[in-house]
Amino acid sequence: MRRRHSAAFKARVALEAIKGEKTIAEIGSKYGIHPHQIRQWRKEALDRLPELFNGKQKKTDKASDELQAELYQQIGQLKVELDWLKKKSQLLE
Repeated sequence: MRRRHSAAFKARVALEAIKGEKTIAEIGSKYGIHPHQIRQWRKEALDRLPELFNGKQKKTDKASDELQAELYQQIGQLKVELDWLKKKSQLLE
């Protein structure tokens, strides 16, 4: 059975591997994670690190927030329409 790790746990392990104070094997035995998995997390962290300072993340966050607000508005409108249709269908019965 696969174990699922939180993003915070992965970040903590990857950061410890990036620091280099302990070997990958030592970190693996400390957390019970295979060394290959730790190497993958470290590589992914190092690959994504430049994106933090890029500024594009803020734009995508803003765009996703706008999309989410629009979708919530549509959901609200559809709920009102559905309630109205239910009310009218009861009158026809």
